[in-house]
Amino acid sequence: MHSFARHHHHRSADKAPIKETKGLILNRGWRYDLELWFSDTFVFRGKLRELRQRTVILAQLQPGETVLDVGCGTGTLALEVARRVGRAGRVTGIDPGREQIARARAKAARRNAPIEFQIGVIEQLPFLDQMFDVVFSTLMMHHLPAPLKRQGLVEIARVLKPGGHLVIADFTHKQDRQGQAARFHAGGSRMHDLAANISEVGFSQVETEEMRSPRFSAFPGAGFVRAYKS
Repeated sequence: MHSFARHHHHRSADKAPIKETKGLILNRGWRYDLELWFSDTFVFRGKLRELRQRTVILAQLQPGETVLDVGCGTGTLALEVARRVGRAGRVTGIDPGREQIARARAKAARRNAPIEFQIGVIEQLPFLDQMFDVVFSTLMMHHLPAPLKRQGLVEIARVLKPGGHLVIADFTHKQDRQGQAARFHAGGSRMHDLAANISEVGFSQVETEEMRSPRFSAFPGAGFVRAYKS
């Protein structure tokens, strides 16, 4: 979320250079998890947890699949994905935030979850072509300026296998929020705009879904896009 974000550049833990990003970077580690838990428990009434669950359901994960979470943050979604694909599957998460990745690795280690977390940027995914069955991007597209968003979608299409699918979740665009939800500071996306961008870079069967903000709720609402690589 924007209040925790800043523009800066990182090198990975092993000091290997990574490409600079023009997107926003969240870099709060355990503090981010605490702030998110507090917001979801006392402000959003569990809607963030519901959003993550719906994201996983839309992916229709199968045991043994290879999955990438782009902008994985502290690894909460990746941990749930790893449980779904099982030990025969493979889950990888990338994020430009050093503290986010450190926190994700610690959480995976505590749960003995074989997830690979690494520092990386969406505009230069450090993976071979056609490597993944499923790619996720959750609550991060609104951090990207338009040219970077398109570049990132091109990269996602490159690393997906033919027939593989992409699931994106993001908050409702700020200008489309009403009531208490309009006060929420973080940015968002219009799903029809995302769907159009996704179609332009080689995806088909592009579907959108809305998660409305409950009445009198501060939750800003959210949307999902699911698409298949042609």
